[in-house]
Amino acid sequence: MVTIQEAFSILKNNLPQPKKEMLPLAKAKRHILAEDLVAPISMPPFRQSAMDGFALGLHDGLDYEIIGEIKAGDAQQVELKGGQAIKIFTGAPVPDSATAVMQIEKVIVSGTVLQLQEHPKLQMNIRPIGEQNLKGDLALEKGTLLNAACIGFLAGLGFTEVNVYKKSKIGILVTGNELVQPGLPLDYGKIYESNSIMLEIALQEAFYENTKIYYVNDDFENTKNKIAEVLAENDVILISGGISVGDYDFVAKALEALQVETLFYKVKQKPGKPLFAGKLNDKMIFALPGNPGASLTCFYIYVLPTLQNISGCNSDYGQTISKKLSHNFTVSNARNQFLKAHIVGDEVTVLTHQNSSMLNTFSVSNGLMYVEDGGYKLAKGTAVEVYVI
Repeated sequence: MVTIQEAFSILKNNLPQPKKEMLPLAKAKRHILAEDLVAPISMPPFRQSAMDGFALGLHDGLDYEIIGEIKAGDAQQVELKGGQAIKIFTGAPVPDSATAVMQIEKVIVSGTVLQLQEHPKLQMNIRPIGEQNLKGDLALEKGTLLNAACIGFLAGLGFTEVNVYKKSKIGILVTGNELVQPGLPLDYGKIYESNSIMLEIALQEAFYENTKIYYVNDDFENTKNKIAEVLAENDVILISGGISVGDYDFVAKALEALQVETLFYKVKQKPGKPLFAGKLNDKMIFALPGNPGASLTCFYIYVLPTLQNISGCNSDYGQTISKKLSHNFTVSNARNQFLKAHIVGDEVTVLTHQNSSMLNTFSVSNGLMYVEDGGYKLAKGTAVEVYVI
């Protein structure tokens, strides 16, 4: 058995190297950029109008002669003399001879005569070439998480694909003869299987969508063969149940037979003590407890940071925030504990139904409050560590 901190350290020291791939921009969301990107063009690439209005060849008076118009996308070059104006629209190219753009709300138009209500300032309402970035500037740094704004920015620079860190293909293997799929009759002694869809959705919420679910009954040969199949098809394997030491728990024996290296087995914590982490070449294997609450806790504390690191994100294990306890709370436990909790503002409340088999309060939890083992009392207002989920 290892401590929580030992488990973190072991995982950190055994992470596979992130892999890279080229992806079209539309499929690169929530990926980590694997290289610096240099801007191939300046933005804007031409002097651009920031307003609907009139581009002006400035002179001393307030009256101008209107000589035409320029729409967004027009490419004609117009030479404005002092006292001349041309109607222009937002985003349209401003002639080099124009020294200001007056917004349409501040002018009076009578035929081809334009009358300004005030004298303009030089370069007003003109976006200069390279106002956002110049050609050759660093556009985005390696390690950037690509969100909608990043992808829109890159599209505006003309990029169609990017080099990113590849996200793992994840296999979820569910074991247990007692499990029945939701929607089927529930015979005495059976329970509905929920861990697979729970873990799949947790992965999707974290933007890991390349997943596949497998099932196997409690039999050594079947378990060994199915784990071998899942290993062959995936980068990271999550096994639900069957890792304890009961007569019908065959996962540990099957992993040993497949020569999976044990990184650790059992962590001094509650819930989730029978957690297994292993490695086979560059593939990571987690055998999660069968109890849903324990399984999901281990996912957030150990599996998700591992996936994030493999995907190029420097995610720290054990990263918590400090919150104030909203009520008095008594700790009485022989192991360090992760408690389902709800965060509101600067306060955190410990929820009821902390049993590892229960998900009802986990469904409204947005944090796991961490407490050290022992018997002691925490007063309302005490600063505590919370894992945000």
